[in-house]
Amino acid sequence: MMKRALWQGLLAGAAGAVVMTMSEKVEQRITGRPDSHVPARVLERLAGMAERPGRQPLPVNWTMHFGQAALLGVLRSVMAQAGLRGPVSSAKFAVVRLTNDQILENITGVGAPPSTWPRKELVVDVLHKTVYAFVTGAIADALAARNGPGPGQRHAAMRSGRDPDVGPLPRKR
Repeated sequence: MMKRALWQGLLAGAAGAVVMTMSEKVEQRITGRPDSHVPARVLERLAGMAERPGRQPLPVNWTMHFGQAALLGVLRSVMAQAGLRGPVSSAKFAVVRLTNDQILENITGVGAPPSTWPRKELVVDVLHKTVYAFVTGAIADALAARNGPGPGQRHAAMRSGRDPDVGPLPRKR
């Protein structure tokens, strides 16, 4: 299961990043918002790379943007393999995606807590990360569904609801 989750998650996360990037580009054309180079700045600090203010490190930006999205896709794929599928699971994953960004941006000193952001910037960030989470989730769920229900779904099928007298699934031999 974990091998499947790895390749399926990398694929789902990368696809989610492509769609998120397209949504960002459409939004930027409408709002006039410039590209963000925060991902590059975060990676530069995490990797101990030289920082050059004023320089737009596009290759570093894309590496962080797509690399982070692909790696987080693995987590969403693990969720799908376990049976945590559908829009509610994708909404939970959106929170994980936003939290991951904030941890990295704040621990490196590149970003500030979202509570200090202008509301418009916060809405835009949440919107795009939600697009990523739902696209990544839809792909991860579809790929996982090819292998049938996950353990959590099989357990739930034993009896509807959450009953204390329904024990765990029997172990496979």
